Amino acid sequence: MTTNTQMITLGGGCFWCLEAVYDQLEGVLDVVSGYAGGHIPNPDYKSVCNGTTGHAEVVQVTFDPHVISFKEILEVFFSIHDPTTLNRQGADVGTQYRSAIFYHTEEQKTVAEDVMTEIEAAGIWNGRIVTEITPLDVFYPAEDYHQEYFQRNPY
Repeated sequence: MTTNTQMITLGGGCFWCLEAVYDQLEGVLDVVSGYAGGHIPNPDYKSVCNGTTGHAEVVQVTFDPHVISFKEILEVFFSIHDPTTLNRQGADVGTQYRSAIFYHTEEQKTVAEDVMTEIEAAGIWNGRIVTEITPLDVFYPAEDYHQEYFQRNPY
């Protein structure tokens, strides 16, 4: 990562869905599906899916803040998943599908809190936003077959 880029790790349900959206945004340089927020090292998809590791399915987004701001990255995030459902996105249920922002810097934490407050005050969603805002401890990339899933599986 050069000094011209920033990184954020986001959980909003299935990582494939988030990856597909962020891959299309100008200024986003890379999106890696993976796992964060758990309590065991080196989780795999099967263990994360059974809900015993504490990890969330996430994407780690690398972006150029001169092209797309961190605030814009978060505004997209809050528009592509339901941040009011605790541990659930659609038919996917469990802590691995929680809404989460794993920030990399204190500045990201502050911006995330501000954006979440703005989104909630705007009344875009019915219900209280339950997105957790937590410092990133460790990010584990998902298995290769999860990367660029929609690009490799267009049907």
